[in-house]
Amino acid sequence: MKDRIIFHIDVNSAYLSWESVSLLAKDPDAIDLRTIPSAVGGDQSKRHGIILAKSESAKQFGVQTGEPLVDALRKCPTLTIVPPHHDLYEEYSRSFHQILRQYTPIVEKMSVDEAFCDMTASIQPGQESVLLACEIKDRILRELGFSVNIGVAPNKILAKMASDFQKPNRVHTLFYDEVPVKLWPLPVRDLYFVGNATEKKLATLGIHTIGELAHADLTILRSHLKKQGEMIYAYANGIDDSPVSAEAHRYKGYGNSTTISFDVEDAFTAKQIIRSLCETVGARLRQDQVVAGVVTIEIKNQDFITCSHQRTLSFPTNSTNQIYDIAASLFDEIWDGSPIRLLGVRTGKITEEENLQMNLFDWEKQEKQNKLDLAIDQIRNKYGENSIMRASFLEEDRFHHMTGKKKKGLAK
Repeated sequence: MKDRIIFHIDVNSAYLSWESVSLLAKDPDAIDLRTIPSAVGGDQSKRHGIILAKSESAKQFGVQTGEPLVDALRKCPTLTIVPPHHDLYEEYSRSFHQILRQYTPIVEKMSVDEAFCDMTASIQPGQESVLLACEIKDRILRELGFSVNIGVAPNKILAKMASDFQKPNRVHTLFYDEVPVKLWPLPVRDLYFVGNATEKKLATLGIHTIGELAHADLTILRSHLKKQGEMIYAYANGIDDSPVSAEAHRYKGYGNSTTISFDVEDAFTAKQIIRSLCETVGARLRQDQVVAGVVTIEIKNQDFITCSHQRTLSFPTNSTNQIYDIAASLFDEIWDGSPIRLLGVRTGKITEEENLQMNLFDWEKQEKQNKLDLAIDQIRNKYGENSIMRASFLEEDRFHHMTGKKKKGLAK
């Protein structure tokens, strides 16, 4: 059977690249943000502002994605910060994915700036996959103005790992015969799906490199990490049979929103409402035994200006806590401090609950969280939704703990 040829295409510093391309299109003499210490981030006057993307030179100062702007500026006082423009990112993302679909119909959009492409049937006889990857990379740079990394491999996990090798504007291969040389010497934390908690557990087992994980005793891994142990053992050995899927699932997205009867002007209150919305969204997902791979936050201010921001998850989930954590993070990234009149949380990329085995969080904690969520659902189904609520809502008298809507009987 012919090996598959999978490309993983990832835009280099997407938000920053797209800001740079846009500025240069307006003024060819403008400074290219990619060549100086720079970052895309929130309003410096707001305490919630964080770094969304950074240049390579900013990275050399220790600036990290997701850290507060004040911390980034402490590391690099000359850091140039530009505000995010999410409509612009969606526009460049569409153009990026349109080019990919000209090479193969099997494109799985992972986020605005990355995708998997199954190129198996698109490679012509005698055509080299690396040459085709270089053609795509160079075309994106030529026509759209930004660079990408492309990983070429026989499956998704190896393609993803390959695209993370040296950046920017590179094509890397990771075929089966290259795994011992290119993959196994890397620290185990570099393996996709190995987080900090898992790295620490593996260290207690004397496993520090991907190669050591690949040659570990699977029985021991199962006993300490359960199903996650099986998964990362397979990935360390380059095993991944998951398909590149371009088909939309039959389920629609699950979401909830509320128009607020008072202006919300602080993050704490906004996040309490977001948490209440996530309660309903998570319960609906679990009721239908499905999980979500995308979380979106929507904000409408007092001037009826709406903005939204989404994130594609590495692992699908139906956990209320996980959906809330992501939604709260997205809120921090886009809220400009304007008084809020509407908040919404939506989920998408819905799949069957069996995909819950791939999750961002520590495996044991996730199993406990799943049991807790199901127990809460059962209590609410039997005794009513007000029979159990989070402690943070006990003294909240403005909105309902499950819907975010104004409680009955309250004056506007």
